[in-house]
Amino acid sequence: MKIIIISDTHKRHRTLDDLLSRVGKIDMLLHLGDTEGGEAYIEAVAGCPVHVVAGNNDFFSELEKEEEFFIGKYRVFMTHGHRYGVSMGNERLKEEGRARNADIVMYGHTHRPELVIGDDLTILNPGSLSYPRQEGRKCSYILMELDREGEAHYTVNYL
Repeated sequence: MKIIIISDTHKRHRTLDDLLSRVGKIDMLLHLGDTEGGEAYIEAVAGCPVHVVAGNNDFFSELEKEEEFFIGKYRVFMTHGHRYGVSMGNERLKEEGRARNADIVMYGHTHRPELVIGDDLTILNPGSLSYPRQEGRKCSYILMELDREGEAHYTVNYL
């Protein structure tokens, strides 16, 4: 299973179109907020199931603020992150993930990619496809793949 995880596109679809043409067929797309009204476009071009949560710039959106669901054997907690103070660190978000019995916590908001695989919890942030803030300022996303045994593998990728 091939899953693309993105965030903070801010209604700029050109990089998403480029990403989708590069990676080919995917089984799921996860967007961690700040589509700024672009969720219908994202769902239309993805060609697969899509999960999207609202970010701090998704004003008047009817999107859920958080989602919990399973990907294979993994319980996923998905949020934009701004409600957990992620700009100052992710400790509160980790606590929330553990309280929800999540295996994977996904968030956006900081526009900086992060991937921390722990013994009990994986924390990931794909960065931003539109306005990256990390050193080098390259647009980023995470590719999550489940192998034949159902084990998750992650890579942070740059466009």
